[in-house]
Amino acid sequence: MRPPELLANCYRNSLRLAVEHGVQTIAFPAIGTGVYGYPPEKAARVAVREVARFLQEDRTLREVILVAGKPGADDAEAWRDALRFEMQEQEAAA
Repeated sequence: MRPPELLANCYRNSLRLAVEHGVQTIAFPAIGTGVYGYPPEKAARVAVREVARFLQEDRTLREVILVAGKPGADDAEAWRDALRFEMQEQEAAA
């Protein structure tokens, strides 16, 4: 399995488990971007896409927090870009 698929599975499985255990709020750090060294831009796209897809199918969770890193850091901008991209994709699909 390739890194983007592994990362996507991480988010999907975590969200599924949160719902199964009655969690209402869940927070994710920028998974994979630390020691593993996965590029923040790619990690942000995967995270935002998988969370958005999950929430379209299951609205059990009240809040999902994506922690982008330090304010002003390059990875924070990558997360903002990923959010903008996903919002545009959803608008285009509607």
